Amino acid sequence: MAYAGDEHPCTSILKGPEKKLPQNVGTFLAHRLVQLGVTDYFAVPGDYNLVLLDQLLLDKRLRMINCCNELNAGYAADGYARVRGLGVLVVTFTVGGLSAINAVAGAYSDDLPLLVVSGAPNSNDFGTERILHHTIGHSNFDQQLQCFKQVCCHTATIMNAETASSKIDTAISTCMRERKPVYIEVCCNIAAIEHFSCSLPRSTMCLVGLPSNSHNLEMAVEAILSMLDSAVKPVLVAGRGPSICNAEKEFLALADACGYAWASTPDAKGKMPETHSHYIGTYWGAVSSPSVCETVEAADFYIFVGPRFNDYTTTGYSLLLQDHKMIEIREREVVIGTLGAFHCINMPDVLEAVAKRIKKNEASFENYQRMFVPLAAPLQVNHPEMKLTTNAMFYHIQRMLSSDTAILAETGDSWFNGQKLKLPEGCSYEFQMQFGSIGWSVGASLGMACALKGQKRLISLIGDGSFQVTAQDVSTMIRFGMNNVIFLINNDGYAIEVEIHDGPYNNIKMWNYCAVVEAFSNGAGNVFTKKVHTEGDLLDALEVVQQRPDSLCFIECILARDDCSRELLEWGARVAAANSRPPTKLG
Repeated sequence: MAYAGDEHPCTSILKGPEKKLPQNVGTFLAHRLVQLGVTDYFAVPGDYNLVLLDQLLLDKRLRMINCCNELNAGYAADGYARVRGLGVLVVTFTVGGLSAINAVAGAYSDDLPLLVVSGAPNSNDFGTERILHHTIGHSNFDQQLQCFKQVCCHTATIMNAETASSKIDTAISTCMRERKPVYIEVCCNIAAIEHFSCSLPRSTMCLVGLPSNSHNLEMAVEAILSMLDSAVKPVLVAGRGPSICNAEKEFLALADACGYAWASTPDAKGKMPETHSHYIGTYWGAVSSPSVCETVEAADFYIFVGPRFNDYTTTGYSLLLQDHKMIEIREREVVIGTLGAFHCINMPDVLEAVAKRIKKNEASFENYQRMFVPLAAPLQVNHPEMKLTTNAMFYHIQRMLSSDTAILAETGDSWFNGQKLKLPEGCSYEFQMQFGSIGWSVGASLGMACALKGQKRLISLIGDGSFQVTAQDVSTMIRFGMNNVIFLINNDGYAIEVEIHDGPYNNIKMWNYCAVVEAFSNGAGNVFTKKVHTEGDLLDALEVVQQRPDSLCFIECILARDDCSRELLEWGARVAAANSRPPTKLG
């Protein structure tokens, strides 16, 4: 049978009357996770972490989601962190940790708090000349820790119970403050050791950030206002920064106060309410939402709040922005055009202070309204007998969205089609643009579905090539009773790679994807699968999705290989041009 919630055998030990937990390293870690709102952690067992897993299982407030492999478990912790603010991954030494490091690097790139806990060899083996299994055959055991130092903001090794609680608290507080992954390895003979310092803490963790420098804050606000006082049609653009810095409320207060047209960068899709009266869409250079590029780039001044400018978000560095018109409000500093920077000031403080004193100016929004022409329905829609197209598929996905749904989009054409979805109030949206790891979506869907269960139904948009990288953990979704809806976009290959640079390496073996998911279910899970060739097939499938709110629904959408968005064609050509720049001649 399928397992859901506490029915899974890994949680059966937790049933029954409340028991006092042992005061050891593992239960101390569990208690700290619960204090921070964690209810699920993602794990793959191995001999070096088994005792630690035993201790975590003693705390009935936590549920272990045991995944098929460490890479997917890392992606799942990434997806969970996007909803709950902290994801937890538990792996074994080296063979487990190094398998997960790609996922941890992606979390680092997206500023996600992730706690990576690895089992480690017996503490008595450190400093000896012994050779141990699951290592590369050297007698020192720091290779994994050194690797994680490159993708974590803090690392620690716990080799005795006396310092364990202090090291755990330091790691977790650093993780939450820096919003980056941290790494802890726990020697396999230490996890169950009791020590008075590991007694369940009565106080919550102190996660206080650094305050703003008041003098610098006032100078920065004065500089911003003096620049904007003479502006004719300024605009406002939100990057990921406000959500990273918990400054969404302050950003919206500024948007209300200034009256400017405001847009979001592509990697900030869904981080701000798209129902706001002055929101105009995504600013993404040549592949922006209709009339947004013209509105932003024609402005005499633009305020960017927490942007990340890279070759993907700038469409191959092709944005027509001018430095002397730019006001950039970052996490801990403000940069004013070419005039200079003000440091040691927090984004929420800057936004709040500017909002209180800024003059209202709706010229850019009025200019946008004059230019904007609403998009018509695709020509292919409402012809049930016609072969399914990407436009028709997303037309119907749009109609599924509500405040009770969330969207996850995999690297590929789903990036571009997803940007065109109009998100209702409360409908969240996640994708991974900075790292862009193909295959991220399956594990991330598991993590997000765990975090959202009982609140929202997750809709995942996954390409066929991406699915083949990490398909296994759909079985974990079934096992734990997830009810997400997966649209498998089958266009027979890596569409995004084709548009950047095509070759035989973009071809993949065609799978019977619905049969794969049915094999994962093995007759025991609450699963619905459907392969759709026409719009009518899709409509029939969506009707069943609505009738089965507790099922995992897998819809394989068969599309033509060259059926992709206009935006991907444009973006792919520009990114390809940026990639193919000849070497700069020296001398």
